[in-house]
Amino acid sequence: MAGYRVTRITWRRLAEDEHAPAEALRSLLAPAPGELVDPSAVLADGSTSLARGMISTNQFKNGNHIEVDGTVFKILEFQHVKPGKGGAFVRSKLRRASDGNVIDRTFRAGEKFRAVRTEARKMQFLYADGSDAHFMDTESYEQMAIPESTVADALKWTKPNETVDVLFIDGSPSDLQLPASVELEVTQTDPGLRGDTASGGGNKPATLETGATINVPLFVDIGDSVKVDTRSGEYMSRA
Repeated sequence: MAGYRVTRITWRRLAEDEHAPAEALRSLLAPAPGELVDPSAVLADGSTSLARGMISTNQFKNGNHIEVDGTVFKILEFQHVKPGKGGAFVRSKLRRASDGNVIDRTFRAGEKFRAVRTEARKMQFLYADGSDAHFMDTESYEQMAIPESTVADALKWTKPNETVDVLFIDGSPSDLQLPASVELEVTQTDPGLRGDTASGGGNKPATLETGATINVPLFVDIGDSVKVDTRSGEYMSRA
């Protein structure tokens, strides 16, 4: 069964090796193949807070998923605050995995939450219909839909028929994992002027083949491929 492993340990080994039970437990708690473990969750003894089931505000990273009051959220932004008086706290901006809504929440410093297990699967992005984004498993050919609002930001940089990593949270498809940058073609922008060069200043809006709009240097023309940072949505260079 996917996501589960069987650890076999003999009675003889249990009797002869006092460390055997601990090794078996670590094997059971270790993430299954394909599961993603945030490096910040690795503890001093080599185990992970994910395996132990909890994650602290001290381990927050953008992109982490946590459960708050029974609801799974993705951490978009966070800031540790140490006021002159009173206890330290953490301001955060969270996106609800179920519908994509973004909320602001404040937590006490050191507060702990259930760490959510995630798994990435290769799927082909088919199309978005204004309500849902549709994907197909590249191995089983099974199709599924994710609310478009949940993956709206990622779809700005995703072309139809492209293979993407769909992130499953506790077994349910919830998000897309994108590379740090993508290359997309410019389909609409004002024509460049004579004398505009790579070293020249100034920007202009440009529409990309996915429909996203970004600011590009004046020398970029229709048909050019550009490299875009998927985290900030900013132009990086011509591809």
